[in-house]
Amino acid sequence: MTERTRAEHVEWCKARAREYLDAGDPKNAFASMGSDMQKHPETRKAAQALMMLGVMHAAVGDTAGVRRWVEGFR
Repeated sequence: MTERTRAEHVEWCKARAREYLDAGDPKNAFASMGSDMQKHPETRKAAQALMMLGVMHAAVGDTAGVRRWVEGFR
């Protein structure tokens, strides 16, 4: 299996998180994005640092805030 590029991996993570967001489930969108970003060596450190920004939105069920957080990953 060929490993995804960093950009491909980020888009895959975002697509999976969007599925939860579209279902109105910001907490699992946050968890999915954070977990999936940990799975690629080039996104692991960024995910760890950025988790604190998303957790605030997820904790209060702010779907729009989590969506902005997910879409902000590059």
